[in-house]
Amino acid sequence: MQNIAVIGSGTMGNGIAHVFAQKGFQVSLIDISESALARGIQNITVNLERQIKKGLLTESDKNETLQRVKTFTSVADGVANAELVVEAASENIEVKLEIFRQLDKLAPSGAILATNTSSISITKIGSVTQRPEQVIGMHFMNPVPVMKLVEVIRGYSTSNEVTASIMDISRGLDKVPVEVNDYPGFVSNRILMPMLNEAIETLFEGVAGVEEIDTVMKLGMAHPMGPLQLADFIGLDVCLAILRVLQEGFGNPKYAPCPLLVNMVQAGHLGSKTGKGFYLWSKDSKELVVADRFRK
Repeated sequence: MQNIAVIGSGTMGNGIAHVFAQKGFQVSLIDISESALARGIQNITVNLERQIKKGLLTESDKNETLQRVKTFTSVADGVANAELVVEAASENIEVKLEIFRQLDKLAPSGAILATNTSSISITKIGSVTQRPEQVIGMHFMNPVPVMKLVEVIRGYSTSNEVTASIMDISRGLDKVPVEVNDYPGFVSNRILMPMLNEAIETLFEGVAGVEEIDTVMKLGMAHPMGPLQLADFIGLDVCLAILRVLQEGFGNPKYAPCPLLVNMVQAGHLGSKTGKGFYLWSKDSKELVVADRFRK
């Protein structure tokens, strides 16, 4: 397998394109606009240069990696020769279902169709295609070039052969694949999101402040990043969307999102990507400053 298509050039999509291209795959990066694609290529370039500074790559490696990534605004053109398509669009079920309807018609009949969804049912996504046995979850972690885990999620109809192929491909990317079954949130977010939500509830109820909650988890539980900082980094809108998938999928009130999280998302305070969440975020500084409304 040599030809990979990636749908979406945002944070996850360009990261996925980066790791495939760095390992010698020919990558078609697809998005709806040239400007989005330009930003994606710029992010790949910046991340490759970061690897050079760390002594992990040479300038020649960077140039060869970038040469392997071609950009497309046409899905039909981008997936025409794909052996594997990885969808990394927004975490919205209607968006993903429509993309997979298109991919089923446009991608070669033998192509594997993978989704980077962090919580949406692989079985549901596969059901809108004529090849559900070739549909699988390939959930990379952010930032993709750094994080080792790939959660490989089998839908109800996903074949053993497709699962084995994706496990092998993930290892070839120097990732550690873990096979899981298709239930809401899979493993990673079924465990992570209730923890983040509980940290937000703890803040909401006034038990402790932002820095205090994060410090307890970092120093007491050896977490590299506090839960409120992590929620900001993931995106509060993404956290809310996943919690709602869990709540609907299991019908259990324990997954109900904290009202504070709901209000912050409605206000447009989504974390690092908007510059304001539980912390204030700046591209020019790595210093964490608690947002005004959460200061004691």
